[in-house]
Amino acid sequence: MKYKRIHNFDMSPKDMIKIQKQLAKEVKLIHFSDEPNLVSGVDLSFQKDEGLAVIVTMDFKKLSVIDVTYAVDKITLPYIPGLLAFRELPIFLKAWEKLQIEPDIVFFDGQGYAHPRRMGIATHASFFIEKPTIGIAKSRLIGEYEEPGKKKGEFTFLYHKGEKIGIVLRTRDNVKPVFVSPGNLVDFNNALDFTYHFATKYKIPEITRKAHLYTQSLKQR
Repeated sequence: MKYKRIHNFDMSPKDMIKIQKQLAKEVKLIHFSDEPNLVSGVDLSFQKDEGLAVIVTMDFKKLSVIDVTYAVDKITLPYIPGLLAFRELPIFLKAWEKLQIEPDIVFFDGQGYAHPRRMGIATHASFFIEKPTIGIAKSRLIGEYEEPGKKKGEFTFLYHKGEKIGIVLRTRDNVKPVFVSPGNLVDFNNALDFTYHFATKYKIPEITRKAHLYTQSLKQR
């Protein structure tokens, strides 16, 4: 798949923050009215100076995997809190270039709008790939919320400085919730409904769980 290179990655943290703030003004949390056909889940992993990006594409209705694409590359940028996307995007985009099947929506194991500057990996990536995106995180980065009920499917909203930024979703009975947020070109209802669609018998929804499993498998080679 082709992508739009909206900026380079070799810059100072100050310039990275400036780009995040500029892009945040262009985020569109709008309703995706169609039922997706094909969707992709993205998982990224890092060991020392090497990064691995895995993109798993699934049939939305059947929940079946139809394609796995990955890329490995050297990582030059260190981990900087709040700027993780600048470290992850180059390796993700390398995998995206190898992708032969076009998804309707892309899910990321990470944050979307639930970010201090509303620019988590899912949101930031959308401007490159020009696709609707959703972030599914295992833990909260920022924000306040009331604990959702203990049953699967119960949820509350995540807020930061009075603004709704995400959803705290229980995907299994009596198991810690996941933190879902729209990335771009979807709204909160889409993020909730499409993520819950992949909530089967595990805490992590299948769309990013499958990507993580393939990541672990590739790391053991």
